[in-house]
Amino acid sequence: MEQPENNSLPYETAEQIILRWDATTSEDARVRMIFEGDRQEIDRYLQAVDQIQEQSKKINNAIQISLARLADEFRNILVSHASPIEMETLTQSMSSVHLNPRTSTRISYFPTDDDYSSRGDEDSISRDDSSSQSERGESSNISSIREIDLYPSDIVCDLRSIAKRMIAAGYFRLCVQMYSSVRKSAVDACFKKLGVEKLSIGDIQGMEWEDLNAKIGKWKRAATLCVRVLFASEKRLCEQIFEGLGTGGGDACFMETVRGPAVQLFNFAETIIISPWAPEKLLKILHLHEILFDLLPDIESVFDGKASESIRIQVTEILSRLAEPGRVMINEFEENVVLREPSRVTVPGGTIHPLTRYVMDYISFISDYKQTLENVIVSRPATGSQYSNDPSTPDMDFTDLEEQSPFALHLIWIIAILKFNLEENSKHYKDNSLAQIFIMNNLHYIVQKIKGSPELREIIGDNYLMKLTAKYRQARTRYLRATWVGVMYCLRDEGLHESGSFSSGVSKSVLRERFKSFNAMFEDVHKTQALWLVPDAQLREELGISISELLIPAYRSFLGRFRSHIESGRHPENYIKYSVKDLETAVLDFFEGSAV
Repeated sequence: MEQPENNSLPYETAEQIILRWDATTSEDARVRMIFEGDRQEIDRYLQAVDQIQEQSKKINNAIQISLARLADEFRNILVSHASPIEMETLTQSMSSVHLNPRTSTRISYFPTDDDYSSRGDEDSISRDDSSSQSERGESSNISSIREIDLYPSDIVCDLRSIAKRMIAAGYFRLCVQMYSSVRKSAVDACFKKLGVEKLSIGDIQGMEWEDLNAKIGKWKRAATLCVRVLFASEKRLCEQIFEGLGTGGGDACFMETVRGPAVQLFNFAETIIISPWAPEKLLKILHLHEILFDLLPDIESVFDGKASESIRIQVTEILSRLAEPGRVMINEFEENVVLREPSRVTVPGGTIHPLTRYVMDYISFISDYKQTLENVIVSRPATGSQYSNDPSTPDMDFTDLEEQSPFALHLIWIIAILKFNLEENSKHYKDNSLAQIFIMNNLHYIVQKIKGSPELREIIGDNYLMKLTAKYRQARTRYLRATWVGVMYCLRDEGLHESGSFSSGVSKSVLRERFKSFNAMFEDVHKTQALWLVPDAQLREELGISISELLIPAYRSFLGRFRSHIESGRHPENYIKYSVKDLETAVLDFFEGSAV
């Protein structure tokens, strides 16, 4: 380490020390390096250089010799004392730096707008089960720079001692060039290990989605490691050596060292933006925005100098351009749903429509990027009033949702359009009971999808969720009325008594007709509705309980009061075909989607 000297050396003595280390005349000086020797010898040489520079008015032979020697020493120290930057070192230094937990969700398939019509009951979007579970629990609240020591502290002091004297003699550019040429090689080697590739728009257009997805995954990791560890550590080293020693000092040297990898790193995100947009790319674009936005404070901290201004501008422009696809794609999706004619093709058994799965999967996934989308979507949706001439488009009053963000209103509006389209679709069922099962199934699916996503539930809000819940329960009530009012009508007492009084005799012929009608109607409902499908097991159980609570007590009472009149006649088995237990068992067959 450089030590302050209290006593000045005579010029002649200083010059002798310089000349003794002249590599052009001394064999010993050619093979030995001053800074690999005795500390006292190092300090004497530096003191001699200072003395020569202070006392000489112009660059003389001794000064030129000393600068040449210092340049050799500077390069030798940089090369010989550098610790290779290993991937393990970078990764370990990031052990407490977390990525956003929402990034753990991966898209392995995202359908096109027309694809929903042919995918049946399968989920239109699937999650990649191989994605890291550890990422899922990580929090983006803890994210900061993690610098590593590229050189020991005493070596850094020696490098600064040499740089100070070279720069004082007017050799700033030479010093920076030597430094950056050595460090750039180390940075390039490390950057190459991170796997960030130079891709053209043509490369991306011709790339399979899974391949592009993998490259984006590598980029996310590389961006975090580069900004918060690699670049930050290089920046600190440049500051330790050059800060305050020349115009631009450490910043200029830093940019000389990392400019290439930094530009290539951020160019990757830019290439993704300018390549053609596609539905499956939206989530990755949002993800890139989220990563860059999360890194922005660190980028601004690492690239904070005048020489680094171009990098800051590039990242800011990329963020702005990454926001645009989010706005456009949300609006395009919305418009496609608004303008799409409700499908006249009804799904068998009143199960969940593929459009419902498609839309709910879509908004569930994009809700993972709530923070990003709330930053970029600032206008409210154009509701049905804009399409007043289009009877197939709903209108919606947002009065009760004034406190919701524009992004939340867009999602609620999409759900409202979906609900409207489902109601229009239900009109194509010839059986009103089946139409109500269809509405109930689909609205219940929407409600459960919202409840199953904490992010989506927070965005939608409990008030609108309660309205949706009430709607599917209303459909369940309408189904019960449409199906069972006629069946229950067979179990009425009116018209059974010959003189109209309970004290009079019961008309056995009317009673037989009531039992026969009940049997026929129940058999028809049982046979038909066993083929209908309620895919959610809990909802199916709840609906079965509702049917049993309506049917079983009424049948038990009717049977208890009038079975003796039938059993006293001929062939009672032709009229009393079901016991109470039989009905309870039969109800379990309903909505299983298979014949009985």
